[in-house]
Amino acid sequence: MRFSDFKIGVEFLFDDRVFRCTDVGTRTALAIRIDSVELAVMDAESGQISSRVLSRAEAEAEGWFDGPPYALAEYVFDENDIGACERPASENPQRA
Repeated sequence: MRFSDFKIGVEFLFDDRVFRCTDVGTRTALAIRIDSVELAVMDAESGQISSRVLSRAEAEAEGWFDGPPYALAEYVFDENDIGACERPASENPQRA
């Protein structure tokens, strides 16, 4: 992808993970990961922490992708990362 391809709401792949663009700056783009969400869950009685992974559909239904502000970490993509980003196969005939 080129920097000009990044717009708020555009989905793209980076390192085989799916992201959604949340902001575009002068030289960087911000995005949240939307293919899955990993949560740290603490058991109230034992205090033990475990992890739980939500699928995209589960996370979407629970509102994890609603924002701004987002409940998830936003990743910064700069000129070193943008060249490695690509559109999903459904939107990129070269990848299908």
